[in-house]
Amino acid sequence: MSSEFDIIITTDRTMMTNHRGKEFIGFMTTGPALGMPERLWLWMCAPKPKVDDLGRPLEAPYGLRKIEAALQDAGFRAAIIDPDHLGRHIERAKVLMVGHHDYFALASPSIEWWLITGKEPVNRRSFLRLMRRPEVRRARERGLRVIVGGPAAWQWLWNPNYIREFGVDTIVDGEAEKVIVDLAKRALEGGELPAYVYVGPHDAPSVEEIPDIRGASVNGLVEIMRGCPRGCRFCPVTLRPLRYYPLDKVEREMLVNAKAGLEGCILHSEDVLLYGARGLEPNPEALLKLHALAKKHFRTVAWSHATLAGVKYAQERYKLITKITEVLYDDHQDYLGVQIGLETGSVRLAKIFMQGKAAPYRIEQWPEVVVDAMAILHEHRIIPALTLILGLPEETEEDLIATAELIDKLKDYRSLIVPMFFVPLGRLRDRGWFLREHLRDEHIEVMRKCLWHSVRWAEDIISKFYLRKPSQAPLRFMLKFFISFVKWRARQIEEQIQRARSEGA
Repeated sequence: MSSEFDIIITTDRTMMTNHRGKEFIGFMTTGPALGMPERLWLWMCAPKPKVDDLGRPLEAPYGLRKIEAALQDAGFRAAIIDPDHLGRHIERAKVLMVGHHDYFALASPSIEWWLITGKEPVNRRSFLRLMRRPEVRRARERGLRVIVGGPAAWQWLWNPNYIREFGVDTIVDGEAEKVIVDLAKRALEGGELPAYVYVGPHDAPSVEEIPDIRGASVNGLVEIMRGCPRGCRFCPVTLRPLRYYPLDKVEREMLVNAKAGLEGCILHSEDVLLYGARGLEPNPEALLKLHALAKKHFRTVAWSHATLAGVKYAQERYKLITKITEVLYDDHQDYLGVQIGLETGSVRLAKIFMQGKAAPYRIEQWPEVVVDAMAILHEHRIIPALTLILGLPEETEEDLIATAELIDKLKDYRSLIVPMFFVPLGRLRDRGWFLREHLRDEHIEVMRKCLWHSVRWAEDIISKFYLRKPSQAPLRFMLKFFISFVKWRARQIEEQIQRARSEGA
């Protein structure tokens, strides 16, 4: 069957999947296959999605859906195609567009897994396999134009050899909805394409210029706002202007997912509790309407991101965490998942790099804010995956000790804690990378505490909240096996480190 699409949009298997409906399982795609063959690892965390007769996935990454919608709204024959079905379309297509969150495993936590284990993460391996497929190579040789973008677009600048190998014509770095139509037109007409396009804050699309998705997004993810006012220097999101989606726009996208049969929704923002806010002051009415709307269309609702200061203030000032969970929890849902940046336990580093992270509280109160917010989350059965940054510029031994002490204070609060090595992004793009050779004993101790905290609570989460259907028993068994393997391997490493220290003494 010949293709009806001039423009194909795709990504590799680690992105074109719904991670079995569990976003936390998606973290496994950022690591190497440990304790099992890579094929089994991918079966566990990146199963193939359902597709239609043309190979279009039922669910696709939200960012790709936005690009697809922008092109289709402009009249182009464009569609997202599952990577396993590229061969049916790519011989006729004139343009290939590819997006990714971590093309070459240079972002966190992929880079930590790679540096610590010495093994390539599966997301990198999967992407390279995609771009090296014979049908992709043949299409490039006959003149296929290749445009890449997404949150990891910056990684191509660190890998110029891959730009040449994969015949990349244009890298789009930033929000692409306004520029992608012009690039597509030039590509289809055989015109000259810019090698690199940077979409800065002044060029970012307004809410009215951001199209509604036309097809379902992975796990029902729906954007509610863009940008973040907290101004953390290590975060590229703070460079974007702040925009709130009106409820009718949010609902239109919810309906796209609901009509596709999805039963869950993820509200996406860098801080969901700031939806409709006045500065950093929460808007209780807007938030309760948003969650009631989501619950109207879906059985379960999750948050992509929140902040610990936002949780503490929303609850203390407005009892919002209680009110929101009262809207959400019922016979279909009894917990809520979210990713939250812990970043550091050091007040000194917090003052330098994330002055707004604790607002409206003083940054000097950061450790107290963290502990209080975690107690609130635990009480309300909200399960966070906490991320912290190792190797921030100017980090000292005392800063790491403060982080380790803060982790100890979180031992009674259900959560996963994921340490990440500093990657130069945001306003710190000119700083150096944190690499394996920079690891000190204090870094290893923080990582050890994170590991055992996460292992303990992962076992609790799986037994009480995760994968409770009988049909999910095989996956539950595999996850438990993986956790057992991690515990065994961690004990081995700890013994090796202890022996090395004893011999050194």
